[in-house]
Parts: sequence; structure tokens; C-alpha cells
Amino acid sequence: MPTRKLIAIAALLCASLAAAAQAPAAITTDPAPDKANPAAMQSFQLPSHGALLNAIVYVASGPGPHPIVILLHGFPGNEKNLDLAQAIRRAGWDVLYFNYRGAWGSPGSFSFTHAIEDTQSAIAYLRDPANAAKLRSDPKYIVLIGHSMGGMVAANVAAVDPAIRGLGLISAANMAGFALPVVKANQQEAALPRIEQGLAAEGIAPLAGCTPESLARDLFANAAKWNLPDLAPKLSARPVLVVTSDDGLADASDALVANLRKIGDPEVNEVHYATDHSYSDHRIALQQTVLEGLDYLQSHR
Repeated sequence: MPTRKLIAIAALLCASLAAAAQAPAAITTDPAPDKANPAAMQSFQLPSHGALLNAIVYVASGPGPHPIVILLHGFPGNEKNLDLAQAIRRAGWDVLYFNYRGAWGSPGSFSFTHAIEDTQSAIAYLRDPANAAKLRSDPKYIVLIGHSMGGMVAANVAAVDPAIRGLGLISAANMAGFALPVVKANQQEAALPRIEQGLAAEGIAPLAGCTPESLARDLFANAAKWNLPDLAPKLSARPVLVVTSDDGLADASDALVANLRKIGDPEVNEVHYATDHSYSDHRIALQQTVLEGLDYLQSHR
């Protein structure tokens, strides 16, 4: 084999080894088995406002108590980010994933308001001492991570719950922000067809009990309260990780980060990836970024 080709192969191998060395162990390595307290998955129905939501918890190996992430899906939730859930569990965290009322088979009617309420119900469930014992989780150490609409939900829930320890926003969709200029101009009825069309284009087949019109009116009613950049004063006391992509949604996240820094928040970190809304070719990079953010939280626990 020509010497030049050998050198090229050696360089590629060195680069691959260096990349592997930099990756967190939770991406590349399973935890040592713990026969007394094994890693597990518990499926159950999460009570929320009279409905029983489909939910699972990825329980980390070991006796705990483990810190816990609530992983919030977007609208309608085609990308569920369960690869993140697995990596986070390997890093020693429990992870709760659930479907909002009316989403993906959970009973009830879907709305943005209900998604926020359901997340608050999930937090209440985790704070119950009996549930925390069953999951080997720490009810005082809950972190919210939301993708797309789930980012808007996570930020709004954390804004009114100062006991949430940290927040991760992945391509947060500031859906209330899209509606806010319309509300300020008192042009809701004129803008309704356009906003309905945009919501319908996202695909609402997995969502029950709602229409594009009902969803648009929910946004109109709460646009000022839910607008992402305006939540900065209520989030500034905690670590916030903001991840953006080339999906056209970064402006609101950038504005939130700017507002947090203007307040003087030293614990906000923003990472941008040149990829799509689902991070289709950056899944490992996304896992690494999220794990590094959680490691930061643990080191400051």
C-alpha cells in the first residue's frame, strides 16, 4: 500500500479516536449493571385535570436519588427525542416523557394551555414522596428540557415555578410570539385564516379535541403572557441552555438570551448548529450539548 495512503488512514483513525475521547461516556458506554437497583423503564398513566396521560420514566441505574429531567415534545410531537432520554439516563438522571392531553393517544383535548397545565401536573407527580421513592428520584431536583413548542411550554412553566432547577430549550418555537403582533394590532380576526393555515401545515392528525381555529385563539388569548423573550426576568436566577438551528426559529431564543445577559445572568449558554429543526444530522452533537449542560448543573448542585 502506498505510504501516502497509509498516512491518510492513520490520520483518519487518530481523528476518530480523538472524537471518541471527547464524547461523554454516557453517549458511548452503558453503565455498570446494578442488580439491586437496575436501570428500568416504568410506564404509567399520569393524572392531569381529570385525564390519565400516557407516560414513561427511564429510571437510571443505582440507588439514587437521581435528579430528573422532564422531556417535553413539540407540536405535534413527531420528533420525540428519546435518544436524548437514553443518553441522559446513562448519565445518571431519571427522565420523564409523556404525551399532553389529546396528543398521541392521551385522553382529553389538546391545547397549548393544556400542555402547560399537564407539565405542571407532571411536576406535581414527581414531587409526591411516594412517586419519588418508586422512581429513586430526587423530587427537589427537576429540570425541564423542551423541544420546539415544548421549549415554549418549558420556559413558561419554569417562569412560574422557581423550584425548577434548570431549563433547556431546543429550537424553542415561540408560538405566542408569532401571534403577539396580531394581538397588539387588534387584528386577530383578519389574521386568523393565515395562522390557522400555518398550524394546520404542521400536521395536527396526532392531536385530538382541537382545530386550527381553537389553537389559534388559544395563542391569541395568551400571546402577551407566553412570549419567550419577555420571560427572562423570571428565568434569570437559574441555568438556562439554549440550542438553536437553521430552522428559522432562532430569533426568539436569541432575544431571550440577550435579555438574560442584559439582566446579568451568568448561567445562560447558547449553542447553534447548522442543521434542521429535528437536528437530523446532529443527534450526537445535540446529546453532547445537553449532557454538558446537565453536567454543569450537577457540578453546581
